[in-house]
Amino acid sequence: MLNQSDARIKVAVAGINGRMGRASLTPILKDGAFELVGAFGRTGAPYVGCDLSEFTDATEDRSQLGIPVCSSFDHLLEFTHPDAIIVLMVADASFACAKQALENGIRPVIGASGLSKDQIAELSVLASERQMGALLVPNFSIGAVLMMEFAKQASKYYGNAEIVEMHHTKKLDAPSGTAVHTVNKMASGGKKFNVKEVTEHESMPHVRGAEHSSGIRVHSLRLPGLISHQDVIFGSDGELLTIRHDSFNTNCFLRGIALSLKAVMHLTELKIGLETILE
Repeated sequence: MLNQSDARIKVAVAGINGRMGRASLTPILKDGAFELVGAFGRTGAPYVGCDLSEFTDATEDRSQLGIPVCSSFDHLLEFTHPDAIIVLMVADASFACAKQALENGIRPVIGASGLSKDQIAELSVLASERQMGALLVPNFSIGAVLMMEFAKQASKYYGNAEIVEMHHTKKLDAPSGTAVHTVNKMASGGKKFNVKEVTEHESMPHVRGAEHSSGIRVHSLRLPGLISHQDVIFGSDGELLTIRHDSFNTNCFLRGIALSLKAVMHLTELKIGLETILE
C-alpha cells in the first residue's frame, strides 16, 4: 500500500509494443492517480530506446515523455522501481515477469491468457507469502465481466450450454482466457452439462469443439476482421438463450486497466478476474 494517501502509483508496462500494451498507456497517462515510470518490450527489438511518446497519442502535445523503452525487466529496474506493473505479454513471458515483479516488491496486474494451473498456483503462493497484491485479469472489459457473471447465473437453470469465442488471427492461445474463465465460473457448482443422449461420432476430429470436464463445449474461431467476441449459448426444450459480448476496439479495456492498477495496491494476495475487485 502506498505510504501517502495522496501519492501517485508508479506504473510500468511490460509488453509495450503489443496492441494492449500501447492501449494501456492511455489510462495511465490520463488518470491523475498514476505516474508512468517505465516500460519494456522484446530484447533486441528495434523500438528499444524509443521514447514512450511514440507509442501513444494520449499525451496532450505529443511531446517527449523522456522515458525510453527498456529491453528487459532487469534493464527497467536499473532506472526505476515501480509500485505496480501491468503485464501484457505471451503466457510464459508474463508468468516470468509477474514472478520477478513479486520477488522485487512490485505488484503485477497480468492481462495475459494461457497461464497454466501450476504457474497460477506458484504466483498465488508467492503473493501470499509476501503479503502482496497481484491480479490475473482474463478480460479488462466491464461488459465481458457482466457477460461471464450472467452466464454463471444462467447455468443454474440450464443443463445444456456451449461457448463460441472469436478472435483475430494473431491470437496465439486457444481457447481464450475469457472462455476458460467463463467455463470455470459456470462449472463451479459441480453441475454436469450436455448429458449425451446419443453416441456421437466425429468424422472430422474435434469438430464438436473441446470438452471441459463439466461437459461444456468450447469452440474457438480465428478470423480476420474479428477483435474479441464471445457467445455463451444455453438450450432447453423450445428455447435458446444467448449471452454475447463484443469488443470492437481496445477502448473497452481502459477502465478495467485503471481499476485493476488501483485495486492491486490494496490486495495482499493473488485475485483472479476483474469481478473480484468490482463493488
